[in-house]
Amino acid sequence: MTSFDPSRQAARPAVYLETYGCQMNAADSQLVMGILRRAGYQRVEQPEQADVILLNTCAIREHAEERVLGRLSDLARLRSRRPELKLGLLGCMAQHKRQALLKKAPHLDLVAGPDTYCRLPQMLRQASFDPIVDVQLNRDETYAGVVPEYEHAVRAYVTVMRGCDEFCAFCVVPYVRGRERGVLPGAVVDEVRALARREVREVVLLGQTVNAYRHDAVDFGELLRMVCAVDGIERVRFTSPHPRFMSASIIEVMAAEPKVQPYLHLPVQSGSDRVLQAMARGYRVDEYRALVDRLRTALPELALSTDIIVGFHGEDEGDFEETLALMREVSFDSAFIFKYSRREHTKAYKLGDTVSEAEKAGRLCAAIALQEAISLARNQRLIGRQFSVLTEGAARRGNRMLSGKTPQFKTAVFPATHGVGPGDTVLVRVESATSHSLGAALAQTRAGPPHAPPREVSRADVSGV
Repeated sequence: MTSFDPSRQAARPAVYLETYGCQMNAADSQLVMGILRRAGYQRVEQPEQADVILLNTCAIREHAEERVLGRLSDLARLRSRRPELKLGLLGCMAQHKRQALLKKAPHLDLVAGPDTYCRLPQMLRQASFDPIVDVQLNRDETYAGVVPEYEHAVRAYVTVMRGCDEFCAFCVVPYVRGRERGVLPGAVVDEVRALARREVREVVLLGQTVNAYRHDAVDFGELLRMVCAVDGIERVRFTSPHPRFMSASIIEVMAAEPKVQPYLHLPVQSGSDRVLQAMARGYRVDEYRALVDRLRTALPELALSTDIIVGFHGEDEGDFEETLALMREVSFDSAFIFKYSRREHTKAYKLGDTVSEAEKAGRLCAAIALQEAISLARNQRLIGRQFSVLTEGAARRGNRMLSGKTPQFKTAVFPATHGVGPGDTVLVRVESATSHSLGAALAQTRAGPPHAPPREVSRADVSGV
């Protein structure tokens, strides 16, 4: 006769969740955990402790599928000891590769796309001999009102917009995340207020083309103002904007509102008009240059980062040289640089590759080397200057060092000091620089405003050409 164990009877089912990919996926994982927590699940830190294992996946990066399939195989071995363990795949890859994944990973119990997370508790109850698959895209799903399970951090990510309408030729996002829809402005503000109560100091507003946000009469500039009005939040950022939607009203808010930080990730992808047209990006290089000029006129302390793809279909050496020339001219503070890799369902997939892998690798190395030199030069110019830094915690290098971000989103590393910890804003003086970080000394324990006081900005400063 088996004895009754009341503690086991009362135990909540445990879920282990791994996240792959971008900040949108990280935010979605917090959303998923909020939904499951409300349904009675608890999160555990090791897969061996779990009743349910979920992988939240990305379909953007090269070799993402192979990496996830390998991880699924590893995790499936846990079933030899616990046959009742459930294994699920979430996110963009689940949406994009569901048939192939079910064939290659027959041990899956659950496949759920990015618009179906509210049904996860029901799907987990139903999963048995045959896998439950729900990848239906839903243009009305914004998860407004769902409270994510936030991590304990000084920075939090708030999704304000889901999906994308741009259909860039290289990008699979519209096919795996659906069409654009904005979260209700009131729901966004409520989430930011909840974060402020948790002593989060910085929020980052997320969307695939976040600056295209619009909900009724509220555009992205107005949403920024609403978020900045929340007491307790010191810093506001957003990512990733599209150059076509970087309007005068948004630039005005960035220049006039002290909480909006002087940093912008502005993907350019290529410095060649011919390649940009093939990519269906919707702007020319001279328009991008003019936008950068307007931004730097309105925000003299602005730091710019970007995305660049090398080896896109049809790119020749001349096109690549134009990209290098634009990198030198704009002088980005940092850049995420990738080799082009074809993705099924995208507009460019059927075109194939015209650039060999060897050529792509050579161009990638050249672009990275150039950006490393530019980043180093830009950071070295900051030596001797002072910046307010939002402390995040211990630096990776250890040795009683702390690290945090400047308003320009540069990592500053400085000696630990009694009374300074995560969430504290301190003033530091830059004493050394690499291409990726700033070495600094503490100037005082509490800094003033996040960056220089706003100046009066006229419409002429930020209007288009």
